[in-house]
This record gives sequence, C-alpha cells and structure tokens, in this order.
Amino acid sequence: MNPISVLIVDDSAIVRKLLSRELSAKPGIHVIGTAPDPYVARGKILRLKPDVVTLDIEMDRMDGISFLKKLMQFHPLPVIVISSLADKGSRTAMDAFAAGAVDVISKPGSAYSVGEMSTDLARKIKAAARAKIKPISPVKQVGSRWNRSLSATSSKLIAIGASTGGTEAILKVLTRFPATAPGVLVVQHMPAQFTASYARRLDKLCKIRVKEARDGDTVFNGQALIAPGNFHMLLRRSGSRYYVRIKDGPMVHHQRPAVDVLFLSVARYAGANALGVILTGMGSDGAAGMSAMKAAGSFNIAQNENSSVVYGMPKEAIKTGAVDLSLDIDAIAGSVLDHI
Repeated sequence: MNPISVLIVDDSAIVRKLLSRELSAKPGIHVIGTAPDPYVARGKILRLKPDVVTLDIEMDRMDGISFLKKLMQFHPLPVIVISSLADKGSRTAMDAFAAGAVDVISKPGSAYSVGEMSTDLARKIKAAARAKIKPISPVKQVGSRWNRSLSATSSKLIAIGASTGGTEAILKVLTRFPATAPGVLVVQHMPAQFTASYARRLDKLCKIRVKEARDGDTVFNGQALIAPGNFHMLLRRSGSRYYVRIKDGPMVHHQRPAVDVLFLSVARYAGANALGVILTGMGSDGAAGMSAMKAAGSFNIAQNENSSVVYGMPKEAIKTGAVDLSLDIDAIAGSVLDHI
C-alpha cells in the first residue's frame, strides 16, 4: 500500500520543519511538500496531488478558513486544521468543521513541542485519508428557544456515537428532531477544547436544547447532552430518573470520551427503552456497546456507507449483528422518530 501523501500549510517555518520531520518518521505517511500560505499551497495541491492537507488558520494574504471554503468548492480533499485558535475552543474551530475540515487539532503553545502531538496527528491523518469528501450544505437555524420543550424525564432515550465526519452528521440528525424528542446522549470524538463550543453551535441550530454534559445532569425530553472532551459519559438511573455521570478513566479505542463506554452503560440502565445510532467514524468504537444494547432489547441504526465520511464504526457495528437498519444520514432522524 502506498504511503499517505501529506502537504503541510503553515506560515511558521519552524512548525513546517518540525511537522515534516515528525510526520515523515511515522509509518505509512509521506510528507510531499510544505507551503507558507494558501497561494503557494494552491499550486502545490494541483501539482503534487496530496492525499491529505494540514492547514493553519492564521496566515498572511488569506486566512485558513477562507482558503478551506475555496478548496472545498473547487478541489475538495481531506483537510485537517491545526491551529492555536483551537486552544480555547473558539468559534473558528467550529467554522472549520462547517467549512469542510475532516478534523481540527490544537497547535501546541510552543513550536518546539509539536512532536508531542505528532502521534495523534498521524492517527487523524490516516483517518482523513479514508474520508469521502462531499460538499457541505448550509444548515438554516430552526425553531425558537421559546418553543423548546421543558418536559419531564423521558422513559425513552437516544444514544448517538460518532467520530470522523461526525460533527456535521450529528448536526443533520439533531436539527431534524422536534422540541418534544426524547432525551439524547451524544459521544463525538473531539478534544476537550471543542465540545462546549460545538454544543453551543448545535443549540443555536436545533429545536431541542443542546449542552455540554455535566456530572449529574438529568436526561430530559427535548434536550441533548454532549459528552465533554477528555471525559467519559455514562448513563445512570435513579427510580424513573435517568442522569449522566462524567468520569475520567483510561482511554477506550484510544478515545476519551468513548462511544463504547456510553453504549455499555445505556445497555445496562435503559435496555429496551433506548435507541442506538452509530454514525461515521474510523475504527470500531461503539460496536461492542451497540451489541450489548441489542442484547438488552434496544433498536439500533447505523449510517450507511454511501453517506459516511469514513465507513469504519458503522461497518464494525453491523458486523456484530446488532444493527436493525442501515440508512442514509438524511433518513436517520425520521426513522428514529418513527420507531419511537
């Protein structure tokens, strides 16, 4: 198998040098070039045809988001944004996902500590290389905060897991839920700096409320809880009340939060009251948990291959026999609501 070819776009010569050195040392990755700004990058992309591009945001002559939007319009390919702006989970990081970035990673505070995040970056590059890049459709804001449900705890709940490409897939599902939808629990593989900002973005676009989960939060109708980055989210039950626990702990499938951790707890405490959804993502996180949910009586849906950015997690879940339906992303929300 040919190594994954990578073009590094960053205005810092030191970062370009260090990223090139660190990534070139990783098996299966070949750095074919670097560029100090989008104008140079444009020519090298056309000439070198990289499999994946890493992209800085703060650059001279054109910012990374503007370049990303143009790239997705005229020459779409997998892009991983590496930016110091991501340290604070800024809106810029969410804009990068919306513009078509496959993943976003925080740039270390010091250029000389780039090597510390190179292993994680290499893993993300390998996932990005398998991504199917499609045009990003704008999502209109719907609903009104004043029309949202404030109903009591639901006896039904929806558990969703996703990874690469999941930020936009989750958005497509949640924006189709009415304000009275059952409580939703979401695990999206995402760094700690991003989850609060991601939840706020979803909250503005959805009829249901969306928030980053806190330890002890009750699972309500009309509300989705997003697992906070770097923490696992587990379901618990006290009488008729479902609530979540937010815990530290070892990574599962190299992830924290992990989908399996959530799904296994949902199988134990919700059983047939739960509906599971596994969306686009690399690897097998969620397969074992969804199998446990099925054994406990849940109904499970997987995103199909055609609409997945990376058809890894849904495929592995289907292999276990735990998936009842495999659907296009645009059909999932309706199917969830029909079943419930």
